[in-house]
Amino acid sequence: MNNHSPIKPPASLLERASEIYDFRSALRSPEPPAADPVPVAAQARPVAPAAPQVREAVRAPNVHQLKANVDRERLRAANYIVPEGPVTGLSEEFRIVKRQLLLAARGGKGFEPIENGERILICSANPNEGKTFCALNLALSMATEKDNRVLLVDADFAKPSIMSRLGIEGERGLMDALADPTIDAEDLVIETDIAGLSVLPAGRQTNQDTEYLAAAHSAAVLDRLTAHDPTRIIIFDSPPALAASPASVLALHVGQAVMVVHADVTTDTALRDALSLLSGCDNIQLLLNKTKFSPTGRKFGSYYGYGA
Repeated sequence: MNNHSPIKPPASLLERASEIYDFRSALRSPEPPAADPVPVAAQARPVAPAAPQVREAVRAPNVHQLKANVDRERLRAANYIVPEGPVTGLSEEFRIVKRQLLLAARGGKGFEPIENGERILICSANPNEGKTFCALNLALSMATEKDNRVLLVDADFAKPSIMSRLGIEGERGLMDALADPTIDAEDLVIETDIAGLSVLPAGRQTNQDTEYLAAAHSAAVLDRLTAHDPTRIIIFDSPPALAASPASVLALHVGQAVMVVHADVTTDTALRDALSLLSGCDNIQLLLNKTKFSPTGRKFGSYYGYGA
């Protein structure tokens, strides 16, 4: 019998992005000025560990009062992962992506979970690079997990699109809870008919979205969303880092960030600048989107007949 070298599996999109872009060098960009008021404001995080237990004691068992049905046909027409649909090359790619993120969030195999790892920011350097496409597909993929539930938050306050892409309606959302301390963000969460998936709309539009996010109250709002359900993974669809300032502040509240890179479009300079703005998050990964390159000459998953 002849000996054969083991076949190396194709690299994931996360790995390919790290190979194409000098990721480590980009992260060594100079730190933001010490006088930047954003990190100072974000340090004052009020902690109220007893709050979730109190709310659970006085609320009805069914916390989610808002429900909606997701338009599967709209997802299929826009080439998203379709719940209960066939396995595709796209769904397999996001299975690989989510596994690395879940490992960092929950720990396992000798890895300790990172702080706030269950909060994941999806961002891009510029508009139209696929960050909402990736955020929604990642949420749909994570919703199939048996041990986790997913809350997809539309944090692109100026140009929200999560609700329209899902084909559901929602007016009040995260910004309403940030602007009004009497509003509980949990009451604005919409449970979908996709098992394990709920969404939180962006809410009101304001020209002070960055200031509301930088306020100490925002930390309390996000802490309650996390503490409400220990199985919950929260995915934030962020504005592009170089187009709007909220992304840099959101990075202070999450444990993981995924920078979506448009293959052959996102420049090295734009990527470096965007990464420096997200320096408030210590764990950033790159996700290569719209790539046409394959080292094996085929698309992921085609070996098993998932797609051409």
